[in-house]
Amino acid sequence: MSTKTSATIEDLYKVPDNRKAEIVDGEVLIMSPTGSALNYAAGEVFASLREYARRTKTGRAVTDNAGFKVNLPHRDSLSPDAAFYVGEPKGMKFFDGAPIFAVEVRSAGDYGPAAEKEIAQKRADYFATGTLVVWDVNLLGDEVVKVYRFSQPDKPAIYGRGEVAEAEPAVPGWSISVDDLFE
Repeated sequence: MSTKTSATIEDLYKVPDNRKAEIVDGEVLIMSPTGSALNYAAGEVFASLREYARRTKTGRAVTDNAGFKVNLPHRDSLSPDAAFYVGEPKGMKFFDGAPIFAVEVRSAGDYGPAAEKEIAQKRADYFATGTLVVWDVNLLGDEVVKVYRFSQPDKPAIYGRGEVAEAEPAVPGWSISVDDLFE
């Protein structure tokens, strides 16, 4: 009889080359590096959130590859492409708990029925851990930013080019032009 050991947060600290990873279903899930467009969009969101945090003296803007330690039956961590966090800093350790706002920018492989199911599950995981707003950013479509809220998880607000997207109520008064997400 074989006993499989579930991965722990400590295992994430040991991922080679500091690659982006999450723990899902007890296994370390390595995430591929991002492309230029995805990285640019996430960077623009981070930069805008950082200015908001400095101006309002609330919360902390978080860049890609940050780890958030969570406690779900099938998931122990989250790693959004950008985020806003209001908890206490943890020094060199992962953030404790989920961000109040998380941004997931779709990679080239994040399309099709299987990907839609995975994205919906991850969004549900964010909400189950306390995230108030999740953005699903699709740089290839007309519906660029879908804003999902904990209060109405199946009814996203949708923003396209030429519009301004927001993250209410997680980041009150903050917004960014959808056009700024494109190089």
